[in-house]
Amino acid sequence: MIIGGKTFDFDEHFYIMGILNVTPDSFSDGGKYNDMDQALSHAEQMIADGADIIDVGGESTRPGHIKITDSEEIERVCPIIEKLKESFDVPVSLDTYKSAVAAAGITAGADLINDIWGLKWDYVRKSGISDTLVPGEDKEDTDREDNGKLSMAKVIADAGIPCCLMHNREKSDTSGDDSDNPYGYNNFVEDVIADIKESIDIALKAGISRDNITIDPGIGFAKDLNQNLVMMNHLEELCKLEYPVLLGTSRKSMIGLTLDLPVTEREEGTIATSVIGYQAGCRIFRVHDVKANLRALKMAEAILNGR
Repeated sequence: MIIGGKTFDFDEHFYIMGILNVTPDSFSDGGKYNDMDQALSHAEQMIADGADIIDVGGESTRPGHIKITDSEEIERVCPIIEKLKESFDVPVSLDTYKSAVAAAGITAGADLINDIWGLKWDYVRKSGISDTLVPGEDKEDTDREDNGKLSMAKVIADAGIPCCLMHNREKSDTSGDDSDNPYGYNNFVEDVIADIKESIDIALKAGISRDNITIDPGIGFAKDLNQNLVMMNHLEELCKLEYPVLLGTSRKSMIGLTLDLPVTEREEGTIATSVIGYQAGCRIFRVHDVKANLRALKMAEAILNGR
């Protein structure tokens, strides 16, 4: 896969995606890097520590986060993307699920779109947060092609750049607040894989090249603690789809709840998930702590490649 003019050979190696949140309210580092100088300094440090990609996010996606408009997100991410591309020779990913933000980010220089809704946000309930027309706003309208002019899939296909399709799903319309299955899973692992296959299908039908698709199990999204652990234990099933798999577990609540630790003390738990993910076949690791995860993964790679 070519990302930002650089070749990523997932058959031979793993890669680190360093997280750069330019938000005031992200669960782990909100408010730390939403100043240009702070953001650039942090990016420079992550690159020095071994990051292969910098992933810029302009809206927190933590549970209970404050949703913002397209224009506000664009104002946050585009200047940072432009400056990163001017300052460093590293691919830049944009973490967004909004087609208008993706289009602006690509114009600013983004090399990859990392979509937490797996290209499906354009086809689910608008929720009243976007200041841009969203195809599929009417949930009864299922003609995606006719309504796809602003769709995320089309934006990515037209740009000819790679994307990461993360698993996510809305809560079931029939589940109540106290439901023990709010997302309507029947067979959890099979349903997750089926959902991701739907995202892949949207991508391919829109004209996104198969070689430009990576997938993500969506740890921490539309899953409870046990489901997150189950997904971690079945990552090899996702890898069987034969697309590069990105794993994003860094400092997440799965680790905090399992180890009973605050967000500032989840580095070791993150490293454990990265190593397990590598063993299962994941090859991109989206992390806050670049150096520690890189060292652990290099050790795992050496052991598993030992003769």
